[in-house]
Amino acid sequence: MTRKRPEGWFVGLSTLDVIQLVDHVPGTNEKLTARQQVVAAGGPAANAAATFAHLGGAAKLLTAIGSHPLGAAVAADLDRLGVTVLDLAADSTEPPAVSSILVTASSGDRAVASTNATGYRIAPPDDLDALMVTCDIVEFDGHHMELAVAAAHAARAAGRLTLLDGGSWKAGTEKLLPSIDVAVCSDDFHPPGTNTPTDTLRFLEEHGVRWSAVSRGGRSIVWTGPDSGGTVGVPAVRVADTLGAGDVLHGALAHRLAANGHLTSQGFVEALRGAAAVASRACASFGTRAWMRAGRVGRG
Repeated sequence: MTRKRPEGWFVGLSTLDVIQLVDHVPGTNEKLTARQQVVAAGGPAANAAATFAHLGGAAKLLTAIGSHPLGAAVAADLDRLGVTVLDLAADSTEPPAVSSILVTASSGDRAVASTNATGYRIAPPDDLDALMVTCDIVEFDGHHMELAVAAAHAARAAGRLTLLDGGSWKAGTEKLLPSIDVAVCSDDFHPPGTNTPTDTLRFLEEHGVRWSAVSRGGRSIVWTGPDSGGTVGVPAVRVADTLGAGDVLHGALAHRLAANGHLTSQGFVEALRGAAAVASRACASFGTRAWMRAGRVGRG
């Protein structure tokens, strides 16, 4: 029997990423020549959608891009990657958010400056309920919070699995959590009153999230579910660039969760392990696209 192609909505931020590979982050008034440059669509939700599509899923992105020429470049890149975009700011002539990113060649660490979603306030579309029915999973990055809360509520009402990429705590996140089934957060995600991954996992559980995890870079992922918890190892790789690793992790996780259907502790652990392997592979090359050109991974 042919397996159904996973379908996912990704709700959140799209940017134009200008990524420079440098020997070091420049000091005051210093100029330097980059080793390499990548210009691509970016943003947590957009990168997760691109990963989902690369792994064989039908990825749809609910975001704000606009009709500015820089926005057209973002949309064209996403189209090339197989991501279907619903642009809720299509009539805007303002430029999209541009992320200026410096990646240090020796360590793979990155420094990022961006306006993120501050330039747009977008309302949910009138057909939001109907849109959320047309998928297996909906992923959120916490940007465009008014839209995210409405979409999460609609997805939950439709019985669709909801996944939060908790990169950092944002104003309004507490309104989003009651409609989230799975939350995988970075070590920089600190809800009020929390200091450790254990605190974060407890906070999420208390706010209605049944399955949650905290990723910690190259260290193991800490997770908990309704009846158990533990850690999941992360494959060791020679790191070239950590930019977008969390986005790739979430896109790959969404693909596995959507494909597996019913969520169990074993299924959650296997999905985390598989997603971590894809994210680790992405860290082994510069930029957010080179790992895709190296071949299809984890598809099916």
